[in-house]
Amino acid sequence: MEELVYLNGKLLPVSRAWLSPFDHGFLYGYGLFETMRVYSGRVFRLAQHLDRLKRSVAFMGLTEKLAHYDLARAVSDTLQANHLSDARVRLTVSAGPGEIVPDPDRCGEPTVFIIARPYTPLSAKVYERGFQACLSSFRRDSLSPLSRLKSCSYLLSVLARREAKLAGTDEALLLNEKGELTEGSISNLFIVSGGVVLTSPLESGILPGITRETVLELVPSMATKAVEKRLVPGELFQADEAFITNSLLEIMPLTMVDSKPVGSGHPGPLTRKLMSAYKDLVRTETKSS
Repeated sequence: MEELVYLNGKLLPVSRAWLSPFDHGFLYGYGLFETMRVYSGRVFRLAQHLDRLKRSVAFMGLTEKLAHYDLARAVSDTLQANHLSDARVRLTVSAGPGEIVPDPDRCGEPTVFIIARPYTPLSAKVYERGFQACLSSFRRDSLSPLSRLKSCSYLLSVLARREAKLAGTDEALLLNEKGELTEGSISNLFIVSGGVVLTSPLESGILPGITRETVLELVPSMATKAVEKRLVPGELFQADEAFITNSLLEIMPLTMVDSKPVGSGHPGPLTRKLMSAYKDLVRTETKSS
């Protein structure tokens, strides 16, 4: 059976889901997306993902055009149509087709596209090894409001991720124009130092990640605290442990950066506790009522 995708209010076979070549998401990256993980048929923290999307939609002036869409229902319909239980979902919204000039006000109806596919998480062996990362030559701009949008203008992250691949690592960590640590190409970054969990503030030029937000909620249950502060690379290399987060990876230990071990070079005890607590929370929030 051919997979079905959601496009502008309809579920269609993927072979019939055609986008206009004049779509401003394609021409200019004038669009947004959310990547979500599904457990037992339920999206973890769907409301938080959609809230972040709505804030970004408002910033881009698309709220009114999208008012008649029930995005939560659209995500659910796409999952059910494909009979998926454990999956990844990508929801993309753009200004839609318009003229070949960078003026989204001349676009007509927006494009809303959802695709859901089976997802198999990385093996326990990978989490036991942890990810290796490199410090990227690319920089985030802490002064740009675009750093807080999960936009279709994803070129910087793609280039940094390609850099990591060429370096033989799993992820690239980006500094900002001030030389401060920000985040990974597809992840948020945390370090643990002296029992305290540290992460860069939004003002450093990072995306307000949904998993990042969840970790900040969980940390107090570990009998410690989380602090948002501006970080420099030296603090990472002096840290006791580190990890990165995103919706698909959940919490991934970061054990090596630029061929140097972080802490012991193995997943740290607090990271392991947070990984377990996160999985418990997922089970609680996605179980059938």
